Amino acid sequence: MTTLFDLTGKNAIITGSSRGIGKAIALRMAEHGAKVIITSRKIDACQVVADEINSKFGKDRALAIACNISYKDQLKNLYTQSLEFCGNISTLVCNAAINPYFGPSMNISDEAFEKIMKSNVQSNFWLCNEVIPDMIKDKNGSIIIISSIAGLHGSSFLGTYAISKAADSQLARNISVEYGRNNIRANCISPGLIKTDFARALWENESILKASTNRTALKRIGMPDEIAGAAVFLASEAGSFMTGQNIVIDGGESEQS
Repeated sequence: MTTLFDLTGKNAIITGSSRGIGKAIALRMAEHGAKVIITSRKIDACQVVADEINSKFGKDRALAIACNISYKDQLKNLYTQSLEFCGNISTLVCNAAINPYFGPSMNISDEAFEKIMKSNVQSNFWLCNEVIPDMIKDKNGSIIIISSIAGLHGSSFLGTYAISKAADSQLARNISVEYGRNNIRANCISPGLIKTDFARALWENESILKASTNRTALKRIGMPDEIAGAAVFLASEAGSFMTGQNIVIDGGESEQS
């Protein structure tokens, strides 16, 4: 392995990493040398992934921590336990998100709107603010927020989710401007339709899947591992001059619009 993408000595928290894109990122970061924190709401699911990583890449390379991102105290506990495990956090990947509502924005309940914005935006804001002070002291850090191409254009059935993902892009831009002088980088990755449990309602619907893949240059759905490489890049020396950006990985859908 060349040093350009080597993550040896790096430590990463990856939210929503018990499955899907988050799990793929955790596996690839560990493969490239990082210690990783596997976290989601269910500790059993997290432990399965941590055990897999420790088995493949060496003892004490991964730690499982249960955390519901909607609760600030749980995010604080996540960070505290992470520091106890690995000493410092050089990379934060905000991947966990929800979308409990599909349909016109006019029909979404206040409760669902608030839940989406709290989980997808405010929780990222909270966790970034937990990690940034120590990154300032270390004069080093990479924050990666998993956004979505839904945040790049309007949607007739993903309106509030799209709003939250657009906000995530702005959060990364703001962090990059505010803390770039401290050698802290912040970027987004915006996937297109990826075959995950999170997006199951979209790709299991044949008409939605067909319409979506027809809009892509590659004419297919993406896989979680096809997002992980960009996260490794942003965490490594290869991405050391990139900040405030939004990397779109959508099989060319944006180019077909």
